[in-house]
Amino acid sequence: METRNLTVLREFILMGVTDRPELQAPLFTLFLLIYVVSVVGNLGMIVLTMVDSRLQTPMYFFLRHLAFTDLGYSTTVGPKMLVNFVVDQNIISYNFCAIQLAFFLVFIISELFILSAMSYDRYVAICKPLLYTIIMSQSVCHMLVAIPYLYCTFVSLLVTIKIFTLSFCGYNVISHFYCDSLPLLSLLCSDTQEIELIILILAAFDLISSLLIVLVSYLLILVAILRIQSAEGRRKAFSTCGSHLTVVIVFYGTLIFMYVQPKSTHSVDTEKVASLFYTLIIPMLNPLIYSLRNKDVKNALQRIWNRLHSFIGF
Repeated sequence: METRNLTVLREFILMGVTDRPELQAPLFTLFLLIYVVSVVGNLGMIVLTMVDSRLQTPMYFFLRHLAFTDLGYSTTVGPKMLVNFVVDQNIISYNFCAIQLAFFLVFIISELFILSAMSYDRYVAICKPLLYTIIMSQSVCHMLVAIPYLYCTFVSLLVTIKIFTLSFCGYNVISHFYCDSLPLLSLLCSDTQEIELIILILAAFDLISSLLIVLVSYLLILVAILRIQSAEGRRKAFSTCGSHLTVVIVFYGTLIFMYVQPKSTHSVDTEKVASLFYTLIIPMLNPLIYSLRNKDVKNALQRIWNRLHSFIGF
């Protein structure tokens, strides 16, 4: 029975964001605009932090990887979601569904640990400024992103392989706009106790460990800021981590809202809205937050613009 189901099931049908025909066109336009802004913003941030010599610091190294992960999971989900608005039936192949899940997990989990690495960087910058260049050396920065990438790849492959080696039933309609682990689990005929436990343990570890690093870092930062005598000194210290703190609150707040609420209050529509927020809205907001609130980024953009203007004028 399991072998037959595995061999027959070649594709899934994604339900999409909404099944109301009158909303398809306006939502397609809205989400296309959001996705384009997200791609342009994150690509711009990656290029800017690579080419501008004044942004070659640990803070902007981590910001570049944050933009990379934002671009990664929004692109993993966004284009296929947009297709759902212009076709009658959004079909995704069995293999592409597995690939989408794997890449989504890599990027979304990586973002958690990159945000925690950024908070540690801000802690060192504010609490140990004289030792900053020694502690946050190039090798340490590379290690703080390489280890999460390797770990997240392992987690992603473990979860994806576990799910897609189990037997799916004949019903292949996914009540979501992308291949996520929880909607896929509801389509399995096999016993899902083991994979559910694995996902629960890994999700709890990833969320709690990364959030704990953020909370401890900002608690120490707050203590250090309160010890600063001048109001101007406190303002400058806080401004160095204001953008990151905003991003952390938005990202973790959305994840906690989605996964820590009681099961009785869960609904498909609520999960879709939360998923839309962290797969499309947050990747669009992050580069905007850093460009609007950060003088270094604004100055770098001005320098690039001046160079382009001089080159075109020449």
